[in-house]
Amino acid sequence: MEFDVITIFPEILKSYLAEAQIGRAIRKKLIKINIHNLRDYTSDRHKTTDDIPYGGGAGMIMKIEPIFKNIQALLKKQKKRSKTRIILLSAKGQLYNQKKATQLTKKYDRLIFICGRYEGVDERVAQKLVDEEISIGPYVLSGGELGALIIIDSVTRLLPGVLGNQASLKDESYNNDQTEYPQYTRPEKFQDWSVPKVLLSGNPKLISQWRKSKQKNFKTLIKE
Repeated sequence: MEFDVITIFPEILKSYLAEAQIGRAIRKKLIKINIHNLRDYTSDRHKTTDDIPYGGGAGMIMKIEPIFKNIQALLKKQKKRSKTRIILLSAKGQLYNQKKATQLTKKYDRLIFICGRYEGVDERVAQKLVDEEISIGPYVLSGGELGALIIIDSVTRLLPGVLGNQASLKDESYNNDQTEYPQYTRPEKFQDWSVPKVLLSGNPKLISQWRKSKQKNFKTLIKE
């Protein structure tokens, strides 16, 4: 799987992508991540990527020209466009979830992320240049970089060979719309806090029943 991230702040991504599971996946060549500085695709000496909004309003808007040039450069040598998905991180996009992570993993071998900043991105980017807009939640962030990292992380861990034990994916939170059951480890008792006795019983049937009873439907969590 290949990921491309278009941003005006490339340095803030590099530390996270170099560590833990993502870093190991890169070193094992299971994934490839390319970070592109949008300023490299500007045409003025100030490397301008934003401008004032038509019609007035607060803040600045990301310009379409450098984004267009950056995407064109990325797609120039690509033969199978159908296996690539161009995604704009946007507050008005589809809400991201585990089902979407699985879909992206199975259907595509390259994801291109456009990370907006300031008051937003020229709407023609959403209308003409991308395949979809994705939001990681009903709140406002300073830019799309965190959203891109979240999607890269959630997609990468679904790829074969990334996790040490693929079986750990089976009972994870949000599979089948359920959260994962509570987990405990040694010591059996800490302060006055004890591990539930059923987990110490050695009875697989009782343990399974207890775990299922402790799972929650994620739709219920959203309402809460």
